Amino acid sequence: MDFLRPQTWADALAAAADRPDVVPVQGGTDVMVEMNFDLHRPTALLDLNPITELTTWEENPDGSLRVGAGMPYVRIIAELGDRLPGIAQAARTVGSPQIRNRGTVGGNLGGASPAGDLHAPLLACGAIVEAESAARGTRMIPADQFYVGVKRHCLEPDELIRAFHVPPATGPQYFSKVGTRNAMVIAVCSFSLALFPAERRVGTGIGSAAPTPRRATAAEEFLAAELDWDGTLDDAVARRFGDLVREAASPIDDVRGTADYRRHALAVMARRTLAWSWRDHRNNGEAA
Repeated sequence: MDFLRPQTWADALAAAADRPDVVPVQGGTDVMVEMNFDLHRPTALLDLNPITELTTWEENPDGSLRVGAGMPYVRIIAELGDRLPGIAQAARTVGSPQIRNRGTVGGNLGGASPAGDLHAPLLACGAIVEAESAARGTRMIPADQFYVGVKRHCLEPDELIRAFHVPPATGPQYFSKVGTRNAMVIAVCSFSLALFPAERRVGTGIGSAAPTPRRATAAEEFLAAELDWDGTLDDAVARRFGDLVREAASPIDDVRGTADYRRHALAVMARRTLAWSWRDHRNNGEAA
């Protein structure tokens, strides 16, 4: 197995173009585990750690945030937790402190596992993935178009993930997941909700309950239309929202849980995150 260690982003793109079989690695929290269990033995690894620009973030001219694909979870929590609360909540649930020090959103996207913790809030927040190739330049991919199958994304073999773009929260955002214990566990299923009160808009993300992470678009449209944004939360609206989220999932039975349990849990998490979000919304956007 070859080990490639480019020192610049241009060199990394050139290496990916020359070796379409190469597997990019940054934190290694997924890639190295698969290698240790002999589940995947790539012919070449592309170590992106020397490229420091991947570990930075900046504010775009339109106010959105551009976060480098190699920025570890601990820094997202510490530096952007107030502006990206849904993503920060999900990041806090990833593995152990050691894994959160190494793991990155870019790695979560590259693995494209339906159970990846960051996919649901990226979908709910309307994130856009910035990918690039040496031959074709930059491509901006909405998160809800990024996932195309089980552990498959829409990137071409010579494309690398450079960053993700996401607007700062303008309303409450919450993430919830169910597992067999509180820490060091892969989600049985997960759900994320983002409210955009000024736009009267709702964002959702479902994890580990379909072949790919996905939005519950019918639930989003229903809630945006039926919420009394200046009043109280109607229990019937909350129940219907939960039902629509449950209907948006297409889970399977596996060792972590049954399909029926996942559907039930998603409906519960949808109602629960809506209640938390509505409490914050009525509290002028401040978390209680």
